[in-house]
Amino acid sequence: MTGLAVLTAVVLLLVGALHVVWTFSPWPLRTREEFARRVVDVPVDRLPTPGMTLVVALLLAVAGYLVAAQGALVAVPGPAWLPVVGTAGVAAVLLLRGAAGLALSLRRDTEFARLDRRYYSPLCLALAGCCAVLVVL
Repeated sequence: MTGLAVLTAVVLLLVGALHVVWTFSPWPLRTREEFARRVVDVPVDRLPTPGMTLVVALLLAVAGYLVAAQGALVAVPGPAWLPVVGTAGVAAVLLLRGAAGLALSLRRDTEFARLDRRYYSPLCLALAGCCAVLVVL
């Protein structure tokens, strides 16, 4: 269980760190236009604001912390039930994102939709499964 908690928390934290990078740069892509098309599937003028992107990064960091706490890797300030309920909440959000992403991407033929079917949604579903296992064990 410790290995699963480490892996899940690290992936969540890395995705959060990527969101922090995206507040300043379209890395690993070259332009904001390419980023908007491939990562968010919106016109450049409708990209999320840096503030919104930082909020997502913060939420991913909290999710990583809750998963690490559920795996007994870090201390938990507050009630003992917080890691269980928090990790279950993370699992639910990731399950919803993964399932909705697949359902919506099957109806569209954009570059984002193809990436969503191949990478984004399956990653969310895998992380949701890992969180669910951590809650149950």
